[in-house]
Amino acid sequence: LKMYWVGNVCLLHVCKRAMELAVCSGTQNGMSTTGDPENHYKLMKERYTGCNIVMGNLEIILMQHTRDFSFLQSIKEVTGHVVFAMNEFSRLPLDNLRVIRGNNLYEDRYALAVMLNYQKDGQHGLQELGLTNLTEILEGGVQIFDNKYLSYAPQVNWFDIVKDASAELMIQKNGPEKPCNEACGNGPCWGPGSNSCQTLTKTVCAPQCNSRCFGRNPSDCCHVECAGGCNGPLDTDCFACKNFNNSGSCVLQCPQTLIYNKQSFKMERNPNAKYQYGSICVAQCPPNFVVDGSSCVRNCPADKMEVDKNGAKRCEPCRGLCPKVCDGTEKQKSKTVDAANIDSFINCTVIKGSLDFTVLGIGGDPYEKIPPLDPEKLKVFNTVQEITDYLNIQSWPESLSNLSVFSNLQTIQGRKLYSFRGYSFLVMNIPSLTSLGLRSLQKLNDGGVYITKNKNLCYYNTVNWMRIISSPQKQQNSRVIKENRKAEQCDVDGHVCDPLCADGCWGAGPDQCVSCNKYSRGGTCVSDCMFLTGTRREFATKSGECLPCHPECKVQEGMKTCTGPGADQCVACSSLQDGPHCVSSCPDGVMGGEGVIFKYASKQGRCETCHMNCTQGCTGPGIGDCVGIAPRALTGHATTGIILGVLATLFISFSIFVLTTLWRRSIVIRRKRAMRRYMESGESFEPLEEKEKVHARIFKPSELRKIKPLGNGAFGTVHKGVWIPEGDTVKLPVAIRTIHDRTGRQNFYKVTDQMTAMGSMNHINVVRTLGFCPGDSLQLVTPLSSQGSMLEHVRSNKNKLSPQRLLNWCVQIAKGMNYLEENRIVHRNLAARNVLLNDNFTAQISDYGVADLLYPDDKKNFFNEGKTPIIKWMALESILFRRYTHQSDVWSYGVTVWEMMSHGTEPYSTMRPQEVPDLLEKGERLSQPQICTIDVYMVMVKCWMIDENVRPTFKELAGEFTRMARDPPRYLVIKESNQHDSPPDEVAQRSADLDELDDLDFDLEDIGVHTSADCGTPGPHLLSRSLSRISRTDTNRVVLNPSTVAGYLPMTPGFGGQVDPLKSRSRLNSARTVSESSEGCGTAVDMEMSEDFSLPGSLKRRRQREDSAYVSQRDSMSGGPPETPSPDAEEEDQNGYVLP
Repeated sequence: LKMYWVGNVCLLHVCKRAMELAVCSGTQNGMSTTGDPENHYKLMKERYTGCNIVMGNLEIILMQHTRDFSFLQSIKEVTGHVVFAMNEFSRLPLDNLRVIRGNNLYEDRYALAVMLNYQKDGQHGLQELGLTNLTEILEGGVQIFDNKYLSYAPQVNWFDIVKDASAELMIQKNGPEKPCNEACGNGPCWGPGSNSCQTLTKTVCAPQCNSRCFGRNPSDCCHVECAGGCNGPLDTDCFACKNFNNSGSCVLQCPQTLIYNKQSFKMERNPNAKYQYGSICVAQCPPNFVVDGSSCVRNCPADKMEVDKNGAKRCEPCRGLCPKVCDGTEKQKSKTVDAANIDSFINCTVIKGSLDFTVLGIGGDPYEKIPPLDPEKLKVFNTVQEITDYLNIQSWPESLSNLSVFSNLQTIQGRKLYSFRGYSFLVMNIPSLTSLGLRSLQKLNDGGVYITKNKNLCYYNTVNWMRIISSPQKQQNSRVIKENRKAEQCDVDGHVCDPLCADGCWGAGPDQCVSCNKYSRGGTCVSDCMFLTGTRREFATKSGECLPCHPECKVQEGMKTCTGPGADQCVACSSLQDGPHCVSSCPDGVMGGEGVIFKYASKQGRCETCHMNCTQGCTGPGIGDCVGIAPRALTGHATTGIILGVLATLFISFSIFVLTTLWRRSIVIRRKRAMRRYMESGESFEPLEEKEKVHARIFKPSELRKIKPLGNGAFGTVHKGVWIPEGDTVKLPVAIRTIHDRTGRQNFYKVTDQMTAMGSMNHINVVRTLGFCPGDSLQLVTPLSSQGSMLEHVRSNKNKLSPQRLLNWCVQIAKGMNYLEENRIVHRNLAARNVLLNDNFTAQISDYGVADLLYPDDKKNFFNEGKTPIIKWMALESILFRRYTHQSDVWSYGVTVWEMMSHGTEPYSTMRPQEVPDLLEKGERLSQPQICTIDVYMVMVKCWMIDENVRPTFKELAGEFTRMARDPPRYLVIKESNQHDSPPDEVAQRSADLDELDDLDFDLEDIGVHTSADCGTPGPHLLSRSLSRISRTDTNRVVLNPSTVAGYLPMTPGFGGQVDPLKSRSRLNSARTVSESSEGCGTAVDMEMSEDFSLPGSLKRRRQREDSAYVSQRDSMSGGPPETPSPDAEEEDQNGYVLP
């Protein structure tokens, strides 16, 4: 394999006065090696011995385990990337490497790549990275894979090292992970030793630090120019520099090559300038580098050329094209310019040799299968300025009447001449040629001229060939010009030189003159320069060339604008004047010999120096005019006027604010009074029973105005609107829900019993139904909730809600649902999105009873469509058998509480709705939220029991959460909640909720545990891990599935895979809806009925509840579950779910 090394093996001592840094060149071999292993190792050792900074890449490939790599311990920095691949050593001693800059990335992505480092048929391989002091990778990511014995790569905190947060980190397929040494505590490490602990310099810093730090305190920040950490706050305390190292100090840029001279008022070369060599500032570039501006480079860029200036190699801008030397036609196979080789002369400025144009080249060579030459391609010779031998033209395209493609040709050297007579310029036998067109030809250093038998050629006789031919002996004997068109015929036909020409011409027009009588502009002769006219004035050089004045010169009328090209040669300045120079702006922050220079523009248009103490510029000469300094004290009268003006402005603003507040308050009070009046007197139809008071009314379409949509729900669209009572001018804000019949079989012109029942609801935790607007689509009108839905509120206030408020909401929702249960209304769609918050942040249940207004087919469609998969909130019996009861609402209540405690996370977010029933039938449930203790989570779990009869009632749920609300921090753990005081409205609401506990018609102590002789102990298997070690007083949560927030908890089956039957319970003296079937033990009649059919999943038995009210037959709501299997028996599936 042909290999190469980038740069020579060398050591360069930089900045010897301040420090010693040995710099060496890196490699760019990739996965290849140079020669045999022994030679490869020898070259690498010679290259890196004593090296501190690797300029390039550090590539260590195919090294045996017997090699000694101690010479790598001196390396502190790599400017490119680091690659370890296919090696057999166990550890690489790069303990002093601190920074990988990543200027050149491996595979354009990685700054560090470690792969395949193990012996194929042995036991040797990389076990430790050995980068114990690596603290920063400035660019690129990390790739570490397929290292059979490497066990500590995942233990490293790469986020602390890699600066770019978007860089790729790929660490996989390595050896088995091993724990860090005890000396590291819980911190990361590089290996098993006590000295292999990783030093963190970024992720442990205080928020005040912008980069790295050397401690955890706000005062322990590294300097902003540090890279890889530091041992102090100064720019001299850095381990490495982010940009450049200037004699031990980390700086943003090296001392510039140009500084401002206050005496000459211009930028001059800085005697103390330094050049950028990698990340180091050096006074001189290495011998094999050239200076380009303020940097040391290997080669000049394309628009510059290398020149020797003051004993140093520098890159200077090219005038036009940079020099390019091309071989002449004597090197070509055809010995002439033809279609096959014409492209080799593109961008050539010097022809090394001669150029021959013959018949075979112009007309083509059939024998060699070379086509005729395209005349347009001859334009490639426009860039030719010099020919070292001769120019021989014996054939030319008939479409071209001159040789203007050589219009920039200046010199023919004549080092090798044509024929024994010694010609360097020949033109013969070209009938189409009328002029030569060599407008730039100045000199024939040697050789003569042969121009003959061009029957239409003119102007040749006007050229002073004696001035062009330099060789005295050639001036007379080697000038053969004959048998061309006669000069008299040319004059008759008008082929004469322009009057502005002097010493003859090369063709027609003022741009073909050999020289000019007066002035020239851009190679064209002119009668006069634009001294006094024109938008851009000019001056004339000694040779008569018209050149433009400096752009900052002011155009003068009736007089010259400038005397030369410089900004200091203007008669007057168009903008500003800095000393003798015209400038567009004054120097602002320009580096000077004694520091940074700031100037300001005076009223006379001159740049004056700012006060010496100004550090950000100024607007005047005094220290009070400095930018960033407060203005000077004003006079007494001015101060008094300003104070009075400010006071008057404040008084007027305060008056406007008070009047506006009172006006808006009056509108709010008026609306509230009107709302109260219409709600109390708004009965528009007879109640169903005498004891029932209907608060709703029938609206006319003209009374309602929709303003904007608020959202789409499962049963229709909700708009923000206003209610304008008939005969009144007040506008009451309301929410208008429009219910559509998708089947087209139903209209809503008739008031139904369900509407009457909904209108009779009146509870603080239930949204009032103001009324209905019948029609093709039914419009339900409710008060507008100012705080929106609970779902939006918990999402936008994550970790800001206190435990008190969350538990208050649990109590309020349970009370509202208990009220609906007492009034025989099954919600069917309870979720956080359907719980609204009023002005006092009190939870109110909405959308109750809406499902009962639709046909069954409509309900099915609504539950299967829409953006939100409602099935994730539904109880299992509702999903499988479409049976909706108050106990199915209890299931939805548990999911709603889980939403609140999970900050609005969607339940089962990683699963499709179709997969939820199977998941529930397997016994899996939502995981424990992070802020909940086991007490709160157990309440949720009991809401999700398969047997609906053993789920708690809403009355029991209200009592349980009221008990918890008396000591919120015991049951919910929120970090931020301890740092903020509860809002006043929350404290008041908490007091109100606790006071209402006495109004509940039950006692928590009366909720007992009962067993049945027929069915055994109810539900011993509730959780898939043991909770026996958890005390009720422990406020720390149990992490059931740390891999995902929305994980699932299995309801572990009993022995033999059968779910332990749960004791049925009856409900006495309640108006609950009767359940059609449930799981668990039943009567003999129930058993006989279950033999007639079989249901899938866990709902295999069918039974009935004799009465819908029941007494609790399970453990106390606050008690922990019975003994459960050990957590060691758990496992996770590929989706992160906890399986039994």
